[in-house]
Amino acid sequence: MTSTAEPSIPSRGGLLPTTPPPDAVLPERNPAAPAPGERIPSHYTRCFGCGTDAENGLHLQLFAGEGLSLYGTFTVTDHHQGAPGLAHGGLLTTAFDDALGSLNWLLSSPAVTGRLEVDFRRPVPVGSTLHMEAAVVGVKGRKVFSRAVGRLGAPAGPVAMTAASLFVQVPVEHFVTNGRPEDVERAREDRLVRGSLRNLEVNP
Repeated sequence: MTSTAEPSIPSRGGLLPTTPPPDAVLPERNPAAPAPGERIPSHYTRCFGCGTDAENGLHLQLFAGEGLSLYGTFTVTDHHQGAPGLAHGGLLTTAFDDALGSLNWLLSSPAVTGRLEVDFRRPVPVGSTLHMEAAVVGVKGRKVFSRAVGRLGAPAGPVAMTAASLFVQVPVEHFVTNGRPEDVERAREDRLVRGSLRNLEVNP
């Protein structure tokens, strides 16, 4: 039996906008943030987007840009296909989610995805490389508004995707309280091994 009824989705008091309000500001880049051209580290080694220990993950390569921007690449492999020979749209969205979230390294404040909007402009074939650029476009209170573009084959290649997002800054306790305890402990251990106390503090 097939249902034609729309799914019942709990209301959250209206959609969260991805466009910054007129009184949003662009804060200064945090002095502790990675310098322009420096690799943005993984926030957690088992993260599917940026983690080095995620066997079939995306293994994003992200670098800090000028101001509140970054750039990076995602190479599509056989593990990432949806339609035959093409990248899965959900995985491309994941790549953008991770890249946009990594902008929070530049603000040095942990944050989580509140809303993500992605527009697909053209197919992304297996074996191709998606070149991504992302930037913060406004901050209002705990809300961080960002934009991203992905181009095929080269930094100036044809546009394959664009995205707009809203991230919400949260305290570190958010991850400790809501994360699976054994994974939170592993993240702590990763952080200590790499000698950085900030690796658990940002959730792209």
